[in-house]
Amino acid sequence: MVQQTAAGRTSATAWSYVVRRPTFAAALLCLVSFAAFWSAQRATDVSMIDLMVYRAEGWAARSGQDLYLLRATHADLPATYPPFAALLFMPLTLLDIDDMRTTATLLNLGLLIALVHLALRLTGRPLRIPRPAAVLVLAALAVWCEPVWTTLRYGQVNLLLAALVVWDLSRRPDHRWAGVGTGIAAGIKLTPALFAVFLALCGIVEGWRRLRHTGVVTDVWNPRLRQATMATGAFLATALLSAVVLPRDSHRFWSEVLFTSDRAGDIEGTANQSLRGVLARLLHTPDPGTLASVLAVAVAAAGLAVAVAAFLAGPRRLAHAPAWAALACAATALLVSPVTWSHHWVWCVPLVLLLGTEALHRTSVRWWTGTCLAALIFCTYALWLVPHKAVGGVRPELHQGFGEMLLSGLYPLAGAAFLVLAATRAVRALRRPVPYELPRGGSGSAGGGAARQSAAPAPRQAVAKE
Repeated sequence: MVQQTAAGRTSATAWSYVVRRPTFAAALLCLVSFAAFWSAQRATDVSMIDLMVYRAEGWAARSGQDLYLLRATHADLPATYPPFAALLFMPLTLLDIDDMRTTATLLNLGLLIALVHLALRLTGRPLRIPRPAAVLVLAALAVWCEPVWTTLRYGQVNLLLAALVVWDLSRRPDHRWAGVGTGIAAGIKLTPALFAVFLALCGIVEGWRRLRHTGVVTDVWNPRLRQATMATGAFLATALLSAVVLPRDSHRFWSEVLFTSDRAGDIEGTANQSLRGVLARLLHTPDPGTLASVLAVAVAAAGLAVAVAAFLAGPRRLAHAPAWAALACAATALLVSPVTWSHHWVWCVPLVLLLGTEALHRTSVRWWTGTCLAALIFCTYALWLVPHKAVGGVRPELHQGFGEMLLSGLYPLAGAAFLVLAATRAVRALRRPVPYELPRGGSGSAGGGAARQSAAPAPRQAVAKE
């Protein structure tokens, strides 16, 4: 009895300490989780094969070799990124292999924490506990999901790209450097360029609304157009720098490598979690051809429409509208890319956080169920339960049954479901009448300032019960 009482007091004291110092407790939990993760990766003897390819690209750029003729590692992997990436990889050549792997792992763990922080800033949560504590606890959990695990296993740049884009989209659009992060991310890897298209579309629609409302041509210019312009400018700057430093490689990339989608690997492989990969496995062919291209164009148009609609709804009609818009664009980019490896889906981290935020906002069983289901999809590694290793030069993915196809298409299914959910929420929000108000941070003209109307925000009850 005395022992039980002592144990109870110890538990109560420990819990009291956690309540009084949540950030310290969260930091300790994060440190333990990351240490366990590091030990697990070392125990499985991860090769960080993509990081080795990046190092080889850095050597090619440094020594003047032909970047797109190199084949690196035992797998003879080619360079697939724009030449600007090779310039960024040059510092890797200054480290030995072990130091490079350690440094890359530490940087990726830091980027995971940064991504969680930026995602919470985008959604505006948490409200009841210190944000550093929430960031560290969530990062401690997120490191174990399959896309993050695989990103660190291969030494990939996915967390860097996601953090650059979310950093851009989570701050004021009229900030001096807003858009630069997106442009640099697109310069490293082309997929984030879709966010610049998204920003441009939002800016065009917002400019048209301003013009109709004020009749002042100068009011057409708005923060989103400026952000899209900055993103485009930053991207062109990366291309120009590459053309100056690596003219031969730049010419070859933009004239040849860009149009060879199969260069990155087998389209039909289980690791390819894009629409094209799903269609290849569904049709039992390594090249789904025109049908996949048509489907990608249709999904790109629909996904961008959903993202723009969420942006137009705004936080007055749609809670966490910026997050819904940004993640709809991210899901679209992942779906329509010819090759989207499973580790590219690190966007699942802000996606699940958004769903969890909505669940907290509504205290709804349906929202909590959806959040848990999404987390389960990205944390169970279920897509690797299907045969995925070539036997005699034949990919087993070309002979999948229905159940195997379902498992090997979990991420695209989750992305498509998210787009449907975002579309439903955006349409409902747009139907809610709210008088138009010229957003702050406009062109600065007198006409724009005089045209602003005061409008009461939509009642919280209407949003919470949606």
